[in-house]
Amino acid sequence: MLRFNGVELGLKQFPNGETLINGDEILTHMAEFNTIVWKYENDGDLVKLMFIKSYLDDRRVKCTLTIYYLPYSRMDRVEGTSAFTLKYTAAFINNMNFESVTIIEPHSDVSLALIDRSIGKYPTIQLLEQVANEVGFDSEKDYLFFPDAGAQKRYSKVQGYQQLVGYKARDFQTGQIKSLDVVGHTPREGFKAIIVDDLCSYGGTFMLSAEKLKVLGATHIYLLVGHCEHSIYKGKILETDLIDKVYTTDTILHQAEHDKIHVFAMGGL
Repeated sequence: MLRFNGVELGLKQFPNGETLINGDEILTHMAEFNTIVWKYENDGDLVKLMFIKSYLDDRRVKCTLTIYYLPYSRMDRVEGTSAFTLKYTAAFINNMNFESVTIIEPHSDVSLALIDRSIGKYPTIQLLEQVANEVGFDSEKDYLFFPDAGAQKRYSKVQGYQQLVGYKARDFQTGQIKSLDVVGHTPREGFKAIIVDDLCSYGGTFMLSAEKLKVLGATHIYLLVGHCEHSIYKGKILETDLIDKVYTTDTILHQAEHDKIHVFAMGGL
């Protein structure tokens, strides 16, 4: 889905599947300086984005880009024979030469390093206090839990919370987590925990994290993630009592389809 200056573009297709760009729709909302907001739905969005940016370039119109969720951001390194698809995606975006690119909740600094003139925005940090207040979080006895060192680094600006960190070993080819250890001050039994990370897919990492936190004495566990894929509905995270509630934004999901999920609108952040 693409929005141009706040208006969702009603892009259509020719019978053979080619994209039809309605120039009048773009011209009607064109300003001296323009912004495209991209909410990833499939790889075809990249071609549509290129068409619209090229149309603006032909008219020498400046434009910025906001990426709700950057696809392939998890492929931020090469292991074995895996393809560096984030690098290729970044090159595609760089060729469009946007004035600036804002990436919502980038998975790592690699995304910002690869995409020209890019900055990261982290709504999870903004939402943490709101979620903490809603669940009755006590900063003196309760804990934030970061599932790995990457999450701890990503949210290093968060202050005033006791923290636990997970260290996991993952099979990069299959994506399966082989083990997870919790590091930090051993909490007293009866604490609440908020797991904080950038992305939830099926939720396996968070279920394993919750199991570890339960062993340490957690009574209530909540999950706060910047992005949540539709695959969460196919996983088991919503079928168990390990995690009481999942908080996320609408960078991928449009709305919650389960009582245990709360979706914050990015427009309100």
